[in-house]
Amino acid sequence: MQEATPTQTDTLQKDSLAVGRSVTFTKTVAESDIYLFGGISGDLGPNHCDEEYMKKTRYGRRIAHGVLIIGFMSTCSTKIIELAGNQPTVSYGYDKVRFVRPVFINDTISVTYTVASRDETQGKIWSDVVAKNQHGDVVAVATHILRQV
Repeated sequence: MQEATPTQTDTLQKDSLAVGRSVTFTKTVAESDIYLFGGISGDLGPNHCDEEYMKKTRYGRRIAHGVLIIGFMSTCSTKIIELAGNQPTVSYGYDKVRFVRPVFINDTISVTYTVASRDETQGKIWSDVVAKNQHGDVVAVATHILRQV
């Protein structure tokens, strides 16, 4: 199931990307997600598509593409912009991306995206992004930068 829900909206104005505003996106990673993403990106490497190969590694099974999890992070940035009234805003990039733990097929990943700081003169907004699996283990983190245009 996919969902994006605000986690702090009662005191924030709809047209503001205020510090502290947060959204969460949750999705279970299916085998089809791995193959579809691999086909789109061209990354059909053995880490993602060869079960026998991965059985010989410390992971013991196939893992999802890290960039797929960044895609979930991007979904959160879209949702937070929507909550702010679709202000003209673009992604300025991701900093400090780390894939802390592997994501396996059938893991349910929840990404929480929280506005951490703003620079009004530059029109930039920095957000802390944390992805966790169904066990509450952090699997990926990043800082995302939005730029108002």
